[in-house]
Amino acid sequence: MPIRRRVAVAGILAATTMIATAPLGASAAPPTPSSPTPSPLAGEHEGHEYDFVDNRGAAAPSVAQRARVATAAQVTRWNNLGTPASVTPVKGALAKGLKGDPAAVARAYLKSNTALFALTSTAVDELETVTTSPVGEGSVVLLRQKFGDLPAAHDGLVAVAVKGGEVLRVTSSLSPRTEAPAAATLSTAQALDGALADAGIAKNDLADQRVKLVAVPMPGAAPRAAYQVVMISEDSDHPLSYTTYVDAIDGKVLLRENLVNFAEDDPHWQVFPATPAASGADTRQTWCVTSANCTRKVLDPATGNAWDVDAATGQPTFTTTGNSAESVRLWGDGSPATPAATKPDRHYTYPFTNQWATSKCDPATLSSPQQADVDAATANLFAMHNRMHDWSYELGFTEATWNLQKVNTLPYGKGGDPERGNAQQGAATATTRNNANQSTPPDGMQPTTNMYMWQPFAGSGYPPCVDGDYDMTVIGHEYTHAISNRMIAGPDNGISSQQGGSMGESWSDLLAMEYLYESGYTPKGNTASVTGAYVTGDNATGIRNYDMSNSPLNYTDFGYDRGAAVHSDGEIWSATNFDVRRAFLARYGAGTRTLQESCAAGTTPATSCPGNRRWAQLVFDSFLLAATGQISMLDMRDNMLTADALRFDGANQDLLWNAFAARGMGAGASSGPADIDPVASFASPYVENSEVTFKPLGDGAGKPVRLYVGDYDFGATPIADTDPATELPDTFTLAPGTYKFLAVGAGLGHKRITQTIHPGVTTQIGAVMTTNLASASAGATVSGDGTNLGRLVDDAEGTVWTATGGAAGRQVTVDLPGTAAKLVSRVQLSSFPGAGATTASMYSTVRQFEILTCNAAAGADCASDAGYRSAYISPANAFETSTFRPKVPNLIMKSFAVRPANATHVKLRVLTNQCTGNPAYAGEQENDPRSLSDCTTGAPAAANTVAAEFQVFTN
Repeated sequence: MPIRRRVAVAGILAATTMIATAPLGASAAPPTPSSPTPSPLAGEHEGHEYDFVDNRGAAAPSVAQRARVATAAQVTRWNNLGTPASVTPVKGALAKGLKGDPAAVARAYLKSNTALFALTSTAVDELETVTTSPVGEGSVVLLRQKFGDLPAAHDGLVAVAVKGGEVLRVTSSLSPRTEAPAAATLSTAQALDGALADAGIAKNDLADQRVKLVAVPMPGAAPRAAYQVVMISEDSDHPLSYTTYVDAIDGKVLLRENLVNFAEDDPHWQVFPATPAASGADTRQTWCVTSANCTRKVLDPATGNAWDVDAATGQPTFTTTGNSAESVRLWGDGSPATPAATKPDRHYTYPFTNQWATSKCDPATLSSPQQADVDAATANLFAMHNRMHDWSYELGFTEATWNLQKVNTLPYGKGGDPERGNAQQGAATATTRNNANQSTPPDGMQPTTNMYMWQPFAGSGYPPCVDGDYDMTVIGHEYTHAISNRMIAGPDNGISSQQGGSMGESWSDLLAMEYLYESGYTPKGNTASVTGAYVTGDNATGIRNYDMSNSPLNYTDFGYDRGAAVHSDGEIWSATNFDVRRAFLARYGAGTRTLQESCAAGTTPATSCPGNRRWAQLVFDSFLLAATGQISMLDMRDNMLTADALRFDGANQDLLWNAFAARGMGAGASSGPADIDPVASFASPYVENSEVTFKPLGDGAGKPVRLYVGDYDFGATPIADTDPATELPDTFTLAPGTYKFLAVGAGLGHKRITQTIHPGVTTQIGAVMTTNLASASAGATVSGDGTNLGRLVDDAEGTVWTATGGAAGRQVTVDLPGTAAKLVSRVQLSSFPGAGATTASMYSTVRQFEILTCNAAAGADCASDAGYRSAYISPANAFETSTFRPKVPNLIMKSFAVRPANATHVKLRVLTNQCTGNPAYAGEQENDPRSLSDCTTGAPAAANTVAAEFQVFTN
């Protein structure tokens, strides 16, 4: 894979497949390996059915527009319509001294900058005000274009941050072409048929749909009349949900946006507030509306009613249905979606026996009297969705910002869209497991979340037998997808870019964690910042590669996990925001439990709250500043900086800049929303930065070597190199701090170093490189088992050697350069699975290995195994992977000291791979007769071996 090179600016500035199975209770066929539905939390979908599609092309800004930016000394990114996507002042405000209310100030600014936005004054007057959202002492004004009588859809928005008479930041998807589009000629039925065909959804599979005529701005052309077709399939096992814009004249699909991300008057709910105990004991709390003996009192802040009250009638439903949420069982066996059993006394305290766990995933539990505790699960999901509604309401996710409610009590937005929760989704099927997802259509259409049972499957995933309806880190994660997709880009659009999708996953992890922290609950896991420890059984990192509170990732690592992927790349944003949150806590403290609860309930303003709440408020405020779903991490960095200026009068600009700079999103960084190779900057305008020069030493002196910040070679973007043939310099700027670096050079191997950078000191980073005797570029050759042998010695982790026939005994021999023997005392090996590798193939990566040496110069027969002596047998867990599944951070390059020996040949012999060698993946771990969990006997991965890079050194 070619090395990606970008010029850094120095200075201070997947497909889900369902397998048909017999109904529950039918005679079972002999067990055969089966593959579960891939989890959006665990890995990426293969295929492109969840991609954002934009067929409109792009237009560039004019020379006059670019000149306007230069004279205004503004930092601007352009959208694909040829107008500014974001306008941010280098310092201070974009404009001052403007008069009127926030909307008037916003319009005045746009009128004074018509050349920049390529609009006329009349076009500004014709913008409709969608909403004005108070943020601290300022406001965010969202305006929308109309084209003739049709409102703009998917673009045509501008968000203006206003504080008094000042404009602090603008984001936009405005179109310079504002004329009325040609009249529609297609019917709504034709548009629906075209959208369904494009999406691959049969009409009789629709659960819900909406078609309305809108206008879509076109790059470099007149707007087009189009039908906005919202489609939601009824297949919860393989959820498909889209907003598609169909040209109302020629029927072509202009865009397709994926909507799936992966009480007496005292009712009582018995719930697990975070996650159940590891023992499976019933540790539920009782929540209610008024009783003094309840653990928590809960009430809907929008209606003032109990959660089970129908706001349209004012009467209780006596089940898991209310104004903000509706929860049902949906087993996938043909039975209808069913709320929890009716409770006339409104005491929703259903039995919990932990049956799914104690039976070890036995499907017969569904037909037992306990029914796998489905009523308890449904009630738990209902309560958690209501808690997320109530908590986020106080942070700004209200009717005015298009929240999820059946009835809106304020004169904003559209009702009819409480969160639909499908509990134990697909439990009666053989393979619908290990999953969670959220589908969020536009305001006024019902969003849906699917929560699944978890179960080990051979070579796919090894969670315990648990019910996802009890893991609030996952429930809160999915609900937050609805928050971010509704609040960003107005009521009809959502997040649609690669970096935006990554941040969407991150915000879901971050805000689920924050809700639990503010509520005083600690989920299962080694720390409170692990997502999915309960459902995966992995207390260290849960469903993710890293615990966000202890992550090495930075902006240069985008694409580090086998390629660009929203879940792994979202961890970059999580690590950054956790740093921001930690810095806020250091400045403002954690406060008392009473203060935390008061802030979460909205009775104490954010300006008087602990640091974590101030950070959370900025995150919600930043959503309102995004006028498009095509967002980058740098866009949202700038939105947080602007939100701080609005909410806290800019008191935390230094804190924010320093935290972002430490993760590569400092002043001077640049990137677009779809950029998988962003230009990073580690400089902050609030510290004394240092100019740094990279200098390879030892055998690397004077040779081309790349330097990365962090742990990764594949997928990462180097910060510097010493190759005169590239544009990337050997000097760069760093804010003070301690950094990890990785130096990589052809024939020189991988060298890890750590160095502390002091304020304002010109610094050299010296990496002592040693010749890699096993490198093809140094003259080594390789022979042995398998295919692509040369990839094992090509100095790159993204390319892999593979061998079949079982892991044990697969081997390769490296003939070292020249005929003289070389002293071999150290090797390095990477078990990275390679660019684009599937999760299943990660089970084939090397786990334990042996190193053998042979000296032909001393007369040994190096063409025969008999000529080799063992120099090293690795520990059984040389590449230790988690109890849940193999993860990339555990598989990258490692160094191993071997018994020193003079050698002309070095042999790498595989003893086990992850599938055959990890005891966590061994044996049958469940009582489901329809599937296998033992990896060695039940997974194709057992027969394969994968490794990325083998290196040999004298030192």
